[in-house]
Amino acid sequence: MGSRLRLASVNVNGIRAAYRKGMGEWLADRGVDVLTLQEVRATTEDLEGLLGPEWNVLHHPATAKGRAGVAIASRGAAQIHRVELGADDFDSAGRWIEADYDVDGTIVTVVSTYVHSGEVGTDKQDEKWKFLDAMSERLPQLAEHSELAVVTGDLNVGHRELDIKNWKGNVKRAGFLPRERAYFDRFFGPAGEHVETADGEGGTGLGWVDVGRRLAGEVEGPYSWWSWRGQAFDNDTGWRIDYHVATPALAERASGLVVDRAASYDKRWSDHAPVVVDYDI
Repeated sequence: MGSRLRLASVNVNGIRAAYRKGMGEWLADRGVDVLTLQEVRATTEDLEGLLGPEWNVLHHPATAKGRAGVAIASRGAAQIHRVELGADDFDSAGRWIEADYDVDGTIVTVVSTYVHSGEVGTDKQDEKWKFLDAMSERLPQLAEHSELAVVTGDLNVGHRELDIKNWKGNVKRAGFLPRERAYFDRFFGPAGEHVETADGEGGTGLGWVDVGRRLAGEVEGPYSWWSWRGQAFDNDTGWRIDYHVATPALAERASGLVVDRAASYDKRWSDHAPVVVDYDI
């Protein structure tokens, strides 16, 4: 890895299907140094076979076969990786993996995570709350572990109105609930300071940076997920739910944000698009 670290994150919606539809061609031409994947839904052997020998693969499959699954693939080997998140009785398998990389003598910590999609009034939403709680505990620990850390992945929450095309129609649905968005208000609030939150409860800021929003500015999107149904993709009726969430020191080194939206509906190999950012290490 060189001093420029190109980091791409994408929910592949099943990596075997993504490769059948053209993911390999995208990756071959993209100059990516570290690739974080969510919803892998395959074995480690599948992953290694598809990506090829030039990639070092770390994979955390879900407890239930064929579900979820997160991975980090890199040009250089990780120094160490961890998969524990939350209480011992909390099943985070397939949803969180973090690794430390030596980039020209500097340690950079990269996380691939897949937050539950949730569903109001069901056990799925309860699991999502548990996961967001566990993230809230882990983020300060990560920042203490490494001043250059980034959490990437499908976080399944649109933080602000700019992040969802049809936000008015989704305020009572999982993915844009005020209580969900409040977690992100705290994630991105100034460290140690009181922050106002979308649910009115308030809280203490954790000081992390939404790199995508910082680099894109105050614009709609750029969206990273579109439903397969109807005209959502063609009309750009999307959600920005795929993030790079970085420590301030790493966020300062970020540039070149690109969401690799497919040229047309029939060229899509996932319902998500890769979010690519360059970091100057």
